[in-house]
Amino acid sequence: MLRLEARTSTPAWLNLTLPLLAVVVALVLCSGLIAVAGAGVLDAYGIMFKAAFGDSYAITETLVRAAPMIFTGLAVAVAFRAKFWNIGAEGQLLAGAMASCFVGAFPMPGPLAMLSMAVAGALAGAAVALVPALLRVRFKVDDVVSSLLLNSIIFYALMALIETVWKDPFSGYPISPPIEDTANFPVLIEGTRLHLGVLAAFVAAPLVWFLIVRTTLGFRIRVTGENPEAARYGGINVGRVLVAAAALSGALAGLAGVGEVGGVHFQVMSDISPGYGYSGIVVAMLARLNPLGVVPAALFLAAVMTGAEAMSRATGVPAFLSDVIQGTALLAMLVALLFTAYRIRRTGATQ
Repeated sequence: MLRLEARTSTPAWLNLTLPLLAVVVALVLCSGLIAVAGAGVLDAYGIMFKAAFGDSYAITETLVRAAPMIFTGLAVAVAFRAKFWNIGAEGQLLAGAMASCFVGAFPMPGPLAMLSMAVAGALAGAAVALVPALLRVRFKVDDVVSSLLLNSIIFYALMALIETVWKDPFSGYPISPPIEDTANFPVLIEGTRLHLGVLAAFVAAPLVWFLIVRTTLGFRIRVTGENPEAARYGGINVGRVLVAAAALSGALAGLAGVGEVGGVHFQVMSDISPGYGYSGIVVAMLARLNPLGVVPAALFLAAVMTGAEAMSRATGVPAFLSDVIQGTALLAMLVALLFTAYRIRRTGATQ
């Protein structure tokens, strides 16, 4: 017979292997859907990853899509480390996009405009994240529910603005007026959409890792998440740590919105985010809440999103397969996490 036995410690190789195993399991399980659609599994996956990494343009497009998921993945990782269950990164991203677009519409010198957009977006995202954090600390309101519901509130607030007072007067479409040209993020490689915000996302990952691992605030966040009672006994104000983690998490998600406005769309519209906030949860879990692991996890999901469209055109497999792969990878990772705490042991047969 087989039984689960609690581990006294988790091997380092297992921590590195589990995310890769979750990805492989997700791809294997989703291959059945490709086969049902009448396409060759290897051909379909080959087209998908060639479209994401096949040439320099494809690589830059993958990087552009990965940038907001790096920010939202970092946002979720920071919050979850403190056991603040921030499911609202999508709404915080939208808030950051709206705030940065509003600020970017004012004529300013380029560096000042970009800095002002980043600050405004980060503050807006932090303000939205503080709502469920304060509700939890002061009134014991479930942060999963409150942060999730805020996504819809922020989205419909955005829709109300772009359908009425913020509608672009020149196009008449439900989109905001564009930001000033001086506020546009510089393009890093001519002829591509690779912009300064992508570089900022990759720089943010080691900075957040340093904050979590090497600073006093990071220590308090980790202790609060691992054992809040021990944290209180050690003199840590758990409520303040939760609020600080929420503010940092919201600011990172808000920066994802800043990047989409300043480097990709240059205005706000209803579909400015195809669910980057929710993808951030998958990214953070695949990374095991490690800020450095967020980067490869975001690149994987960005490759799936970029390549799914090309795969759909070439094979007829619905592009929604990318969403299925994301969800399956998350479920596989959650199951895999069981084996970081337990191992399978064979026991003798009972009479």
